[in-house]
Amino acid sequence: METSLHKDLQALLKGMNSRSGSLKGMLRWNLEKKIKTDPSCSVSLITVLVKELEKKLKRIHERPFSMHIIPMLHTLYYTALQSGFMIPTSLYKRVYKCLTNLLILPLPLSAVALSTLKSIKMEMTTPGSLYQRRIIAEQNLRNKHFTLQEKVFVLADPAVFSAPLEATVRAYLEVSSSFRDTPTIEKNLIIHVLQKGLGTACQSSRLAQALEALGDQMVAKHFDRVVLVMEQSIRHGAAGSAAYMNRLQHIHGDILTAVKDERTEEDYGSVCSRAVPFPEIKFHLWENEDDLWNLLANFTLRSHSSVDEEEREKRDSFQSEDSGIETYLKQSDFDDTEQPLVRKYGSAFSRRNAFKSTKSADKLSLMKEKIDTSPGSAPVLKEDRRCHTARVVIMGDDRVLGRLTRAYHSMRERESKCRVLTKKLNLQLYYIPVMDVEPLLSSPDSSCQEEGRLSLASLLGRVDPWYNSNINSLRTEISKLAHTNQNEPLEQNLLLLDTLCYYLRCGTHPVNLPLYSAKMTRSSCDVKSVVEEVFVSHLEADIPEFRHLKEKKKGPSASRKKSRVVVFGAVITVKYIKTSLSKREVVKGEAPMTCGVVVTSEPAAVTPGQDCLTVSFDSVNPEFSTKIQTQNISIKTMEHRTLSVCLDKDSRRIYTDVQRIEISPCLDPGCNIRSRFSIGDERELPLNKYLDKVLSLPINTFTGVTL
Repeated sequence: METSLHKDLQALLKGMNSRSGSLKGMLRWNLEKKIKTDPSCSVSLITVLVKELEKKLKRIHERPFSMHIIPMLHTLYYTALQSGFMIPTSLYKRVYKCLTNLLILPLPLSAVALSTLKSIKMEMTTPGSLYQRRIIAEQNLRNKHFTLQEKVFVLADPAVFSAPLEATVRAYLEVSSSFRDTPTIEKNLIIHVLQKGLGTACQSSRLAQALEALGDQMVAKHFDRVVLVMEQSIRHGAAGSAAYMNRLQHIHGDILTAVKDERTEEDYGSVCSRAVPFPEIKFHLWENEDDLWNLLANFTLRSHSSVDEEEREKRDSFQSEDSGIETYLKQSDFDDTEQPLVRKYGSAFSRRNAFKSTKSADKLSLMKEKIDTSPGSAPVLKEDRRCHTARVVIMGDDRVLGRLTRAYHSMRERESKCRVLTKKLNLQLYYIPVMDVEPLLSSPDSSCQEEGRLSLASLLGRVDPWYNSNINSLRTEISKLAHTNQNEPLEQNLLLLDTLCYYLRCGTHPVNLPLYSAKMTRSSCDVKSVVEEVFVSHLEADIPEFRHLKEKKKGPSASRKKSRVVVFGAVITVKYIKTSLSKREVVKGEAPMTCGVVVTSEPAAVTPGQDCLTVSFDSVNPEFSTKIQTQNISIKTMEHRTLSVCLDKDSRRIYTDVQRIEISPCLDPGCNIRSRFSIGDERELPLNKYLDKVLSLPINTFTGVTL
């Protein structure tokens, strides 16, 4: 078995360099299906992974070997998560030692190794904890011992998803809801934890038989006991391991003795599968930008309404009986949560004209959240501090990431004034690239078109080869789904669903894409107005009077006629700050002749921390086109001309009659915090001095890096 798994692992690692996009994702999926079909091979796979990691450590300085470490770490974690068999202590110690040796490596290898090490350590002391916590959160199993709950929202760009594609993807993803059955999940959880903790001492068949004979209420009671015992063991760490095993043995005996009608294993048959069930997934077309806020508010506030009600009852029990003023004040604190959940939450939260001061602790928590997303931080700990996690998956091309940028910036602005969601909700963002046309392998221009429309997906693929193998490879498969036969059984077409679940569970390390602010001064009907926007990848500004010349330039050379008059474009004034290697900033000014400006903010994947804008000035004559790099630039038109500005390649975000554009890094509203020492005396908090105030869009990947 180990020989066969070793060959599969080698094929998987070699497939990362393959040009076939679909082959990369299929190799991991086939290995995952092998573990589901035969759970007993999980121990053998972990043994193979440890041997390979030990070999890679000896040759860590070679680029191909370091690139393969992160896929093996995620495969190790996912195998330990799904395995229903007891892992030998000697093997766990070997894994622990290997992961400890990986901590000396630079980022992002050490960050992924650290999160894997924490998970393995918890599984060593409390077997079954990874599986149980994951299932309780994903399936929203209510209990008072472990309260973490998760929700998965998939937002698809209607500009990319046609009606047939939308219907197919929706059916493929929402089929997960048909597999959800709470009593069955609780029974499987009990069996999984007892079998993982007790090993051969667990009588799985008799245990499954007894649980089937018990009523749902008794199953829920035993389930609560297992969760309580596990959470107590996790809190005590290695010191509580022995007590954990003893308590599992007592639960195991109590369940078996609760059923008087004993039957043999042959009478019961095979034990039901305990593979990790799919979470509930909600698929939405992202028609309105406020849809994201509405979904998050609906999930967070409705989930907390019962908790808030209990807290209010406790507070009201201490009211004085001499007046009704305190009663009124207590109730007014909960006005926002008591209102019925309407679709437009923005109006519900902004209905008061009075200014509501934000507490200092709430202000600092926004900054603390930003620190938590820095390189080397442990994302596992973030989930434990807040009771609810929203996993938002965005599907589309660069345009949908532009829409996400606007929604995310708007959310940060709201939360900086009055924290409603972020103090209760842990927001995790994921991105699956999808194009609106199926790429034709025979077309020479298809690759160029794909690269232009999916530039950020290509960037994430260069930063994280494992993301490129599993997520970027989906874009071809998803485009083909529009032509899929709808009569085929959905259970046989689970590649998209399985890969999405793998991404949600293992993609815990964000790549922070820096955002840029575009302040545009427009002139319409002799009235100047200022519009402030944000973009993440692309800004294009052209002069409408020269648009026909640009299009003509792109045409066949035979159709061009030579002219004695050389046209360069219009005169614009440009001021920008040039950043050198010595970190010295020099303000420069130019007045180039151009017919358009293209600004791209894609950071160089090979030089983290050196992100900057690439500004290209296009002339009708290509030999006079220029290019500069900067982080701050101001562009102003001359000769009473105006610009037409398009953001993130999205035709829905075009601004006309623009006279001036000021582009700079977008500052995080949550970091603009000052402390009031006295009336009229506001000072910057000391923490502000050391914090990166630029707002970044955190897209979860398997590797993670701050660009």
